[in-house]
Amino acid sequence: MTDAAPFSPYRAPALYQPPAMPPIDQTEVRRYLGYGATPPDPATGALIGRCAAELEKEARPRALYAAFPLEGLDEPGAPLRLGGCELTLPGKDIAAHLQGCSAVVLLCATLSVQADSLIRRTQLHDMAAGLIMDSCATTWIEQLCDRTEDQAKPLFPGARFTTRFSPGYGDLPLSMQANFLSALDAPRKIGLCVTDSSILTPRKSVTALFGVTGTAPAQGRTGCAHCRMNGRCAFQRKGETCGLSHSVK
Repeated sequence: MTDAAPFSPYRAPALYQPPAMPPIDQTEVRRYLGYGATPPDPATGALIGRCAAELEKEARPRALYAAFPLEGLDEPGAPLRLGGCELTLPGKDIAAHLQGCSAVVLLCATLSVQADSLIRRTQLHDMAAGLIMDSCATTWIEQLCDRTEDQAKPLFPGARFTTRFSPGYGDLPLSMQANFLSALDAPRKIGLCVTDSSILTPRKSVTALFGVTGTAPAQGRTGCAHCRMNGRCAFQRKGETCGLSHSVK
C-alpha cells in the first residue's frame, strides 16, 4: 500500500522548451572549476562570463517529462515496473529510493547539439576556455532539470516528492538508458539518443526520475554514497560535493 496523492495513471510525455532560461549560475560554475568560496582572478572571472554568455546564446535547451504508475514494490527481488511503458527499474537502491511512492516522473533534458559543437570548438581553440565552457554547460543542464521538475510537480497537487535519481546511481544500470529514452519518445521529440555504450548524445544531456508520494519520502539516494564517482571525485578530495544531491521539495 502507498499513501501517494491520487493522480491520473499515465501522463503522456510533455515537451518543455523554456521561452527563457535563467542565466547560468556562475557561482556554481566556479565551484565545478574547483574555486569553492575563493574568487578566481579577474581574467578567469571575465572568461567565465564570456563562456556563459556564448553558451546561453548558442544552446537550445529542451526537455521532456511524463508520469507513470509505479508497480512491483510489493514483490521483493523483482524489478520495479512502470505502467504504460516497457521500462523496468532494477536494483535495490532504486527500490529503497521509491519506497512508499505510487508514481514516478521520468524526465530527460538536453542543451542540444549546438551546445556540444560550441564546447568542442572552444576546446580546440583554447583548452582553458573549453574547460570553463564545459563547466558552464554542466551547470546549465542541472538548472534545466530543476525547471523541468517545476513543470511536472503541479500534476500532483498535495503530493510529496523524492530527490532525483539517474541511471548510473547506485545499482541502477546505465544500460537502461535506451529504454528510458524510448519511454519518453526522446529520440523523435527532442533528438536525444544513446550510443551502444549507453552514452547520451548530445553529451550535455541528463536522464533522471523522481518518485511521487503522499507522505514524507524515503531518505534520498542521490549524493556521494550512491554515485559512480564515489572515492574518485575531485569534489570529495576537497571536502565538497558536486551539488547534484537536491533537497526534497
